[in-house]
Amino acid sequence: MRLLQRYILSELLKVYVFVLSVLTVLLVFVGVFREAQESGLGPLQILEILPFVVPSLLPFTIPATLLLTVCVVYGRIAGDLEVTAAKAAGISVMSMLWPAFLLGLCMTVCSFVLTDRVIPWAVANIQHRVTMAMEDIFLDMLRTQLNVTDPDRGYSVTVTGVQGKKLIRPTFHYTPPGHSRSVTMQAQEATLSFDIQKERVNLHLIRGYIDIAGQRRLWFHEEKEPFPLPMSIRLPKPRHLSVGHITRQTREIQQRVDRMGDLRAMEMALSLSIGDFDCLSISAQRQHESAMHYDTRDLRKLTTEVHSRYAMAASCLFFTLLGGPFSILQGRRQFLTSFFFCFAPILIIYYPTVLLMMNLSKSGTVDPCWAMWIGNLLVFAVAGLMLRHVLRH
Repeated sequence: MRLLQRYILSELLKVYVFVLSVLTVLLVFVGVFREAQESGLGPLQILEILPFVVPSLLPFTIPATLLLTVCVVYGRIAGDLEVTAAKAAGISVMSMLWPAFLLGLCMTVCSFVLTDRVIPWAVANIQHRVTMAMEDIFLDMLRTQLNVTDPDRGYSVTVTGVQGKKLIRPTFHYTPPGHSRSVTMQAQEATLSFDIQKERVNLHLIRGYIDIAGQRRLWFHEEKEPFPLPMSIRLPKPRHLSVGHITRQTREIQQRVDRMGDLRAMEMALSLSIGDFDCLSISAQRQHESAMHYDTRDLRKLTTEVHSRYAMAASCLFFTLLGGPFSILQGRRQFLTSFFFCFAPILIIYYPTVLLMMNLSKSGTVDPCWAMWIGNLLVFAVAGLMLRHVLRH
């Protein structure tokens, strides 16, 4: 690499690392505070999830940080007339912009790896820490109060003591929501484990009985029963899943939708052959569409997530394509002014366009294969005009 390009790249890296570190530290406190507020974590649990919050915030800070870095470096270079000096020496402006484009390409790859690999791993660890904290909180409540009651979920737990995770002589009362028949279980001892994926608590009871209202008492030596979680747990969202996991879910849902469509076609053919025209009515068709509604909705959400992940990661490269030439054109102004004039249209036009296309894709109005790239194409079109002006003048 030439000396000038090495110099520009080193300046870009120094400013980028500094700004990214500052923004990440500021946003980490916001992310940790939100996670603690939603999950009811204590100071010790907050320190445990702190290393996993940082990767979750980087995809949101990297594009804006990269744009600010390009505006700072190239705005200063243009303001010091280094671009003019390079042109006078026969050096093309494009050769000076290549370090920014290279950094944008590298950050595009890093951003995609973060969203596809690192963030699912970090979210899984956060959920694991939250689950362990819920177990500790639940056991501490039983240890101090000897009773935990949740009327919304219809259960109560009473014990005579707690040794580690072992409950001594526990009594469980459970009334399913919407039912008047209750279930009572009592055992000499029991252990529990929280299952975050299925949103339940798995109970392992030893030597006891089960009383169901209106039925005879059932004695058991060993019994395993699930109960709903005592506290709400947020299941992983599509953006917290890897592309491979999303692809497997999409394939399963698509197979289920195809199977339901084939069954509907077979039912219609059979109804025509036997003269059962009620099965062909509009109400029957609406009933079939209602059954497929949720699967189709989930399929659109997962497909949109995959394409939006690629498009949002590529925004790092498109932001550098726009920020470099724009900063050179605005070289006589302060870098914060150049950043504001460059980032304001992105904030007003780019992100609302991306959100609009995302909602339209999830509703099935547009195809996410091309809709999620409209924002990047707009940035690329403006960047092309800026770059053409810089190269010519």
